[in-house]
Amino acid sequence: MRAQDSAIASTPVAVSGPVPATRGTLLAALGVVAFSLTFPATAWGLEGFGAWSLTAVRGVLAALIAGVCLLALRVPLPGRAHWPGLLVVAGGVVVGFPLLSTLALETSSTSHAAVVVGLLPLTTAVVSALRLGHRPSRTFWAAALTGAAAVIAFTLQQSGGALGTADLYLFAALLVCAAGYAEGGRLAREMPGWQVIGWALVLCLPLAVPAAVFALAQEPVQLTWHSVSGLLWVAAGSQFLGMVVWYRGMALIGIPKASQLQLAQPLLTLVWSVLLLGERLTPAAPLTAAAVLICIAVTQRARG
Repeated sequence: MRAQDSAIASTPVAVSGPVPATRGTLLAALGVVAFSLTFPATAWGLEGFGAWSLTAVRGVLAALIAGVCLLALRVPLPGRAHWPGLLVVAGGVVVGFPLLSTLALETSSTSHAAVVVGLLPLTTAVVSALRLGHRPSRTFWAAALTGAAAVIAFTLQQSGGALGTADLYLFAALLVCAAGYAEGGRLAREMPGWQVIGWALVLCLPLAVPAAVFALAQEPVQLTWHSVSGLLWVAAGSQFLGMVVWYRGMALIGIPKASQLQLAQPLLTLVWSVLLLGERLTPAAPLTAAAVLICIAVTQRARG
């Protein structure tokens, strides 16, 4: 889905020469592409799974992949001081955002959800500023509020003047995911970023397994090419591997350059919604996404 801006990055590693910079740009771009496919893949997954089943099984598969990587590389357990933060990351990124966004996509189009969740970088920046005690400039707050107003206006216009259930799910998903990203950003200064998401996934495994068993027993399952492909992508591509290449790319080229690449994510999701799902975009969708993109660019400059 999933989401992923400068607020979740560790301190970049200085590089020299065109080869590391080119490799870093490619890796970061692959991460953005992986996240932009999250909503279309979720829509595919919902063709054969219920929302609760898809979320739980996704968590189990991603945790198993992460656990294998952690074991293969013999990564030691995080220190005791890191576990509370990992709980916040797990609650926001591993459980909260996937579940809430999946519930929203049961009744919302992918393009609509992409525009609303395009506000995530701004929401994360605000939560991060509050969490770390930063005092952003007036320009930052003006751009953040403008972006929020654009998304709210779009949402109200699309839903006939009132927020629907899917919109409430999406706005709640923004808040919990922003909290997870902000806490992940703090932890990423103390441990590699991929290990943050890896341990957060493993931490949820004891709950994800029984949840998956119960959900699969309660909700109908229809295994199709779309549903299985969607499940595998959100588990392996969005939840874990996308995060790995994204963090590595950030380490090679630094936060500012990687953040600029991420500005294209909502627009990419709109493209995928047309190509993969056959959705028809209203004129307001790309216009609002572009407006949010501009606001994000302003906040990035203001923060810098």
